[in-house]
Amino acid sequence: MDVVAVIPARGGSVGLPGKNMRPLLGVPLVVRTIQTALQAKAVNEVFVTSDDEEILKLSHEAGATIIRRPDALSNSTASSEAALLHALEHLQAQGRALPDFLVFLQCTSAFTRPEDIDLVVGSMVSKGAKAALSVVEDHGFIWQEGEDGFAQGITHDHSKPRQRRQDMKPRYRENGAIYAMHVPSFLEKKERFCGPVVMVPVDGPTVEIDSQEDWDVVEAFLHGRDRKAQLTTRPQSIKAVITDFDGVHTDDRVTIDQDGREWVTCSRRDGLGLELLGKRNVRLMILSKETNPVVKARAAKLQVQVINQVDNKHSILDAWRKDFQLDWQDLAYIGNDVNDIECMRACALSFAPADAHPSARSVADHVLSADGGKGAIREMCDYLLTEGLVGER
Repeated sequence: MDVVAVIPARGGSVGLPGKNMRPLLGVPLVVRTIQTALQAKAVNEVFVTSDDEEILKLSHEAGATIIRRPDALSNSTASSEAALLHALEHLQAQGRALPDFLVFLQCTSAFTRPEDIDLVVGSMVSKGAKAALSVVEDHGFIWQEGEDGFAQGITHDHSKPRQRRQDMKPRYRENGAIYAMHVPSFLEKKERFCGPVVMVPVDGPTVEIDSQEDWDVVEAFLHGRDRKAQLTTRPQSIKAVITDFDGVHTDDRVTIDQDGREWVTCSRRDGLGLELLGKRNVRLMILSKETNPVVKARAAKLQVQVINQVDNKHSILDAWRKDFQLDWQDLAYIGNDVNDIECMRACALSFAPADAHPSARSVADHVLSADGGKGAIREMCDYLLTEGLVGER
């Protein structure tokens, strides 16, 4: 069974401009949706269709196959169906066989889980439906104004005694997150509900991000949920902190003079933060791919061990921790790009500066509010100290 996910993500937005690229707790909305789709067992490939080059770039880096959508299908009046049909036409033009099923995901639904996608697809297939959608149970009492100007119930008879919730027939509302279609039926009807439809109830909040108020609600909920998870899963103590250099100690920029010498800028606040950790017997190390002597010079200034000119950081870090009889659960890592991801995943805690590459932010346990070279390391140090994750001398 060939199932593909298609994520329409145009550059414009009437309610919240640029929302598909906007970082939600450090990860752009479109990247969050891609990551969710890639983790779904039912999905074989993930496509993002967009008119915006930056969205396409982010999507490619996050692991999606990109489709450039024509301007005629990218304005506020263009339907989602039009974007999905164009995506299928693009696949055919590229010589790819059409999939059996298509899953349509919306970036504005930030609470979608991989298991929800699998449930929607599985329910559609097992019940022989041609379409499916994710829904939430809704016991709300809906009203409308009648022709006489007075209120009348739609989902209830207001002239009779009010029903108890448990006595009401279950009703469901679209949550706007997941739609699935049998591709031949969709191509024939050109509508997402292209035949018998199955409703698939899913758990979780149902906010769709269309305004700044929606964004604030979703961000607050996710922050609270992530904070709760961190408190229950965090390590007992951190014995060593490993940092990347470029983009962490620096702002990832370099100045080159007429003689080819390179100059970078670091933060004194970061240096003081590392000094405070050192006083708590935390072992410190800079692990960098960079070959410039400035890395060793900065490490010497900080009195921190350094291993640079490294290609495979994970293998080097693994050997280093074994030399000092440290477990992965003893380590914290701060990195900013793709070559840090393997180490970030292996360590007990991982951090990423606010301006880190999306791929690094997406795997970090904590996305910091400060940029690299501008206090990100100090923010990490303060967190470790205030949370009691480093021991006293």
